This record gives sequence, structure tokens and C-alpha cells, in this order.
Amino acid sequence: MKLLFLIADGMGGWADEHPGGKTCLEAAHTPVMDEMASTGVVGVCRTVPEGMPPGSDVANMSLLGFDPARHHTGRGPIEAAAQGIALDPDDLVWRMNLVNLTELSPSGTMLDYSSGHIATEVSAPLVEDLQAHLGDETFRFIPGVQYRHLLVHKGGASEPEASLHINPPHDITDKPIRADMREFSRCPRMWDLLFLAEERLRETAGHTKARSIWPWGQGRPLLLPGFAQSYALKGAVISAVDLVRGLGRAAGMEVVQVPGATGLIDTNYEGKVEAALAFLEHGDFAFVHLEGPDECGHAGDAAQKAEAISRFDARVVAPLRRALADQDVAFLVTCDHFTPIVEKTHTPDPVPFLLWRKNGEPNGLSAFSEVQARGTGLVIESGHELLPWILRQLRAEKA
Repeated sequence: MKLLFLIADGMGGWADEHPGGKTCLEAAHTPVMDEMASTGVVGVCRTVPEGMPPGSDVANMSLLGFDPARHHTGRGPIEAAAQGIALDPDDLVWRMNLVNLTELSPSGTMLDYSSGHIATEVSAPLVEDLQAHLGDETFRFIPGVQYRHLLVHKGGASEPEASLHINPPHDITDKPIRADMREFSRCPRMWDLLFLAEERLRETAGHTKARSIWPWGQGRPLLLPGFAQSYALKGAVISAVDLVRGLGRAAGMEVVQVPGATGLIDTNYEGKVEAALAFLEHGDFAFVHLEGPDECGHAGDAAQKAEAISRFDARVVAPLRRALADQDVAFLVTCDHFTPIVEKTHTPDPVPFLLWRKNGEPNGLSAFSEVQARGTGLVIESGHELLPWILRQLRAEKA
């Protein structure tokens, strides 16, 4: 049997996101997921260990079967793994957003964590210019995708910068940056770098909304056990975002690049479906990740988030279900974390999941939703145990 994980990032939410007290998942048109929920196994899973930040890095690491409490070192190291960047064990790797602030000062406010969802072809030259003018033997600026870039601090894992607690910029949209500026001020080198980068961006960013860099999520290089060795499965990740690709690459999985995959609601859904089907011709486990619902949640746009979920159902779940109807394939449909509209950021709520395979035992649910999933009473308390639990269910059926 083959296994297909379909992840709608940030799909979960809270009541009252939509008229009638509905969540975005409840308001979305999801006939395929609803039917699968009625004939599959549904429950909830706690993807974020207690005390850890509810980020996509932590949650997706859990969904891939690795314990974040043991393996997670930071957001930056995961994205460095995606690019295959050579690092020394004592390097400190930061995720570095290009952001829009009212001002880079304790009086400032975070206006936009993504610089208006700046395009890669616009942002990469800006980061390359920062490297040319500010990069040195201590700091290296590395271009990434859209607003997501990297800053490597050579040998910084043992320096004071490693202990800075900087908020993820998407957690503080429209909020003051006073606490973060206070943290940055603890390390003069980082403080100076922020202002030098701001000064350079004033000269180069032009009409874009990129006004400052925002380093966060720092840590030592990531080391994960091999996925194939851990689970006896040949696996692949299919995603537009570096953090998921980085997790896959660090675990020795195949990383499938899909042209036109944007990480937004306008992504290349059909390309991701084709990539998953092509991989499953020779592989065992495909992890298909869609970022659109999460980005809409960060924007506080309930209508767009519901539309992103509807597209996930119609353009990812439905065609994969049709294409694999006659094959021995199990589907796991879930999200990595909640991104409630009112919060505009992630929360650690247990996420709804459904496990479906042919000839499964109906459980009588009328729809796939947060409330109905909680009502089943099935709870996987540790997210990294979900994959092993699924494999046990599938192997027991074969026995």
C-alpha cells in the first residue's frame, strides 16, 4: 500500500470566522473531504509539543514523523537544508524576512511580514546586493524564495546572538516591535547590521515594500534521521516553501520542484497533483503541502481562506482520489496547525485529520470539520506519532 499525505497549511480555525459561527473549513465547499470523512477514520492530532512555538516548521516536522522536541533547532536551519547550504556545526542560521515597518525603532510597527508578497525575481537581487555590500567573514546573506531568505552567522551558535528571542514577523502584523528591538539591542553586531541593511534597502528597494530585514528563527544546522531508514518508505515532499523542502532534504527524501508553485492561493494545483502521481509510480509516500490557506489566514481574509480550502478540495484532493481510485493507496488529509482569522497567526490547537482508504469502515460523520473531528474522541497526543499510528493501522489490516 502507498500513502499520500495532503496538507493544507493553516486550514484549521476557530468558530465565527464566517457568518453563522462557522470556521473557514466549515464554510468552504469541500464535498470530497466530507465524503471521505464519512467513510474514513477522523480524529485530532496535537502537532505542536507543549511549550514549543506553533510554527509550520515544528508542525510539519511532526507530521513527517520526527519529534520536534528532539530534532528541531530553528526555522533558519530547516530552510538552509532546503538549499543544500554547506554549514559548520557551530554556524548560526537565521531565517531572514524582507519586511515593511513604520520605522526601525522601538516606536515602530510591523506593517507587513512579506513586503507585499514580494516576488523572488525582485527580492533575490536585493539580498544579493546586501551580501555584496554588507556580507563579510561573519555574516552571509543568502537569497531564498519571495520574502523568505537566510542570514548565516559564521560560528555564531556559541555567541550571544544565539539566545535572542525574536518574534516571527507574521506573529506581530500591525503590532509594535518594541520588545524585538530591545532583544536586538542586546547584541551590538546584530543591531548595527539591521540599520545598515535598512540604509541599503532605502537605496535599492525602489517601489517595493521591502524596508528592512528581520532575522529570526535562528539555530544550529539541522540533522534528521533518514526517512527511509526510519519508516521503510521511499518518500517525497512536494511544496512551494523552503521549510517543507528543507525537512524533506534533511531526511533524505526526494524533493520535487513544481513550476508555478507559488505558496499562495494561485499556485499550480494541477502541477502538484501530477508530481504526486508521477512519484507514486515508483515511491511509497508523498507529502503534498499547500500553503494558500495559511497565507490567507495571516492576511485576516476569511473569504479567501475558505476559497483556498475549496480549491484544495476540488483541485488536489478530488483529482488525486479519482486518479488513484483503483490503486491500493491510503490518504491522510489534515493541516499542520490552525491559523485563525482573528489571530492572523498560528495557534497550537490539535488539528483535525482524516485517514481514508478503500473499504474503510464508515464512521457516520456528515462533514470534515474541526468540531466533528473533536467529537470522534480519537486523539493523537504527540504529532510525531501520527505517521507510525497510521502505518500500524494499515499493516494490521493487511495481516
